[in-house]
Amino acid sequence: MRTELKNITLSYQTNSGKEYNIPLSYQLFGKDLFTAPIIVINHALTGNSNVAGKKGWWKQLIGEGQVIDTNTYTVLCFNIPGNGYDNFLIDEYENFSPSDIANIFLEGLKILNIQSVYAIIGGSLGGGIGWEMLAKQPDLAEIFIPVACDFKTHDWLHAQCLVQKFLLSSDHEPLQKARIHAMLCYRTPQSLNDRFQTQYNQEKQCLESEDWLVYHGNSLNERFSLKSYKLMNHLLMNINAEEKRLEEISARMHLISVDTDLFFPASEIRMCFEKLKEKNKNVDYHEIQSIHGHDAFLMEYEQLNNIIKNIL
Repeated sequence: MRTELKNITLSYQTNSGKEYNIPLSYQLFGKDLFTAPIIVINHALTGNSNVAGKKGWWKQLIGEGQVIDTNTYTVLCFNIPGNGYDNFLIDEYENFSPSDIANIFLEGLKILNIQSVYAIIGGSLGGGIGWEMLAKQPDLAEIFIPVACDFKTHDWLHAQCLVQKFLLSSDHEPLQKARIHAMLCYRTPQSLNDRFQTQYNQEKQCLESEDWLVYHGNSLNERFSLKSYKLMNHLLMNINAEEKRLEEISARMHLISVDTDLFFPASEIRMCFEKLKEKNKNVDYHEIQSIHGHDAFLMEYEQLNNIIKNIL
């Protein structure tokens, strides 16, 4: 299974009219290109192209003998330009939108001579970019699986991203502060209450829940850059696939929500499903049951595996 980082250099003009040379990086896993069905994986906010293998962030889903079996498929994952995994950062992050990232990914596929793929699968922000890709190129994939995301950023999520933006602009420990707030959006009150039960850490003189939040803030600060976080939050804040174009998507669509998700509520994803179903689209709806909220798509692997196994 190959895991080396590959690069495509392309010139791109953003929707805001700015010119960039983009070093689009990606990784391939499993079968050689054009010898097997291709599955494109779009990563989430703090994710990257390393989806499988020992350090793969979705290794419980992708790999040899897994539901997305690298003995059967070619798995391709692009890095969102500016996520920092390939050391490329973007200063003027507001010049980019999810629509731009979708355009860049589509151009990457074109340069690789990939005209169509078997499936596009994306979690959270990655799923939103998947919606943007298919709104632009409706016949690109046979199957589309957006997980814990919608085709647009609704008001509640936009508001949480606005808080993130304020925290990321602060002078003292901006990334840590933003991550602590984000963790409270990724989880639920029940998830934290059941786990910590107001236990007090005598050594650190704080609640165990507080220690856990501080740990996650510091941990992300060590592996992620402030510039990357600002860009990713901006993208999450502005998902807006053209709704009329969704009706033209030819892929079999399988929308997966989490019943307790605070970021992309299940009710919003069900509404999207119902609208598409009214248009006689080939669309199904699946719901993960979990106390853990949005992060359940990175935790409830038995449920997620069972859903995807019955789709692919």
